[in-house]
Amino acid sequence: MTSLIPFRRGDALSAGLSDSEIRRGLRTGELERLAPGIYLDGRTADGLDAIERHRIRARTTGEGLPDGSAISHVSAAVLHGLPLWRPDLSRVHVSRDGTSGGRRSIGRHLHVVQLCDDVVQVEGVPCTSLARTVADLACTAPVDEVVIAGDSALARDPSLRSALAETLECRGRRQGIAAARRVIAFLDGRSESPGESLSRLRMEQIGLPAPSLQEVVRTPEGEFVARTDFYWKEHRIIGEFDGMGKYRDDAPDVFRREKLREDALRDLGFQVIRWTWAELSRFDVVRARFERAVGRARGDQ
Repeated sequence: MTSLIPFRRGDALSAGLSDSEIRRGLRTGELERLAPGIYLDGRTADGLDAIERHRIRARTTGEGLPDGSAISHVSAAVLHGLPLWRPDLSRVHVSRDGTSGGRRSIGRHLHVVQLCDDVVQVEGVPCTSLARTVADLACTAPVDEVVIAGDSALARDPSLRSALAETLECRGRRQGIAAARRVIAFLDGRSESPGESLSRLRMEQIGLPAPSLQEVVRTPEGEFVARTDFYWKEHRIIGEFDGMGKYRDDAPDVFRREKLREDALRDLGFQVIRWTWAELSRFDVVRARFERAVGRARGDQ
């Protein structure tokens, strides 16, 4: 069977397979174990990335949940289709209404919390709402992951801003709540990619002034020149994150257009600085680039 639909051991036995045939399928690669007692056709599994594998595991887990439970945290983020940054996908996360009894096991992390009716149906299974999912991540996940997922959620639905604060308070006075409030206040749906979200976070962490986002630049005659990733109006500095993905197709034409665009910005008196994925892990290089641009704008160089 070649399908994205996993099957359980009981289903396989009912269909006529024996345990020895299942074990042989696992040895030969015809089957892959997604979780204890849950399998997927091996040829199909070979083409899946880690996110898709986790989506299938989360969906399968969600189909068997009792009332008052829902897929949550990073697993809910996967089902909602939020971008994630180096997520830990080793366990499927489930939240259950209650006051005690949370535990971890192989392949599953059970959180016992107040769900506050923050449950929706996603891919046919109970899942924490988009706002609740981001709030849960804000309390438990690394800040990079929270900002990327949270910015994307706000870009999808700007009305989530007020819902996020309310949902966070519903979780109660739990560990990490103060840091979660800070990161939720920092989220901005105008960031248009994970790279832009991380760039904005690195600026805040390293002490650069906060830029304006997605500012449109026009000539004095009103002609459109560019829509910028980041803009420091006081210094007339434009910052651009180069994700490089946009250069894969028709690269010569794209590079030419980018050069003409940057030439037009410089001709209008702007300083333009750029950085790449690699420089997000050593953002002091970008800060030095920014400081040199400030000096040029002042006429120091």
